[in-house]
Amino acid sequence: MKFALVALVASFTTSSLSAHCQVPCGIYDDNARVKAMLEDADTVTKAVTELETLAGKSDAQSLNQITRWVTNKESHAQNVISSISDYFLTQRVKSSQEDYVERLKKHHAVIVAAMKAKQNASKEAAEALTKAIAELEGYYPAKK
Repeated sequence: MKFALVALVASFTTSSLSAHCQVPCGIYDDNARVKAMLEDADTVTKAVTELETLAGKSDAQSLNQITRWVTNKESHAQNVISSISDYFLTQRVKSSQEDYVERLKKHHAVIVAAMKAKQNASKEAAEALTKAIAELEGYYPAKK
């Protein structure tokens, strides 16, 4: 009875990972995760565009929207960082792969680009993020 209660409480307090569980379940759709990261990058790009439009405005509504776009930009860039670190680097990039170093560098480049996209409100940073993610598509083709 005690064990069941502890298990029940643990199930409600355990946080879930947004990228994927770290149980070797074998249920993977790597291409879908890359596409999701590209959508995150599109949101970062959209946020930068909106921030440029709102720059210089000081009315309450514009300041509210600026805050919301910055928050969204950072959230979506963080989604990319989490997907790379919590999913790809822990489960899909393996030291046994022939091109391990190349893969590692390309995945790391995505994390760095996402970090820079968080730090900057520039189209260049947003474009660099999209490009870095697109570099991974060849590793994770769509399932047939």
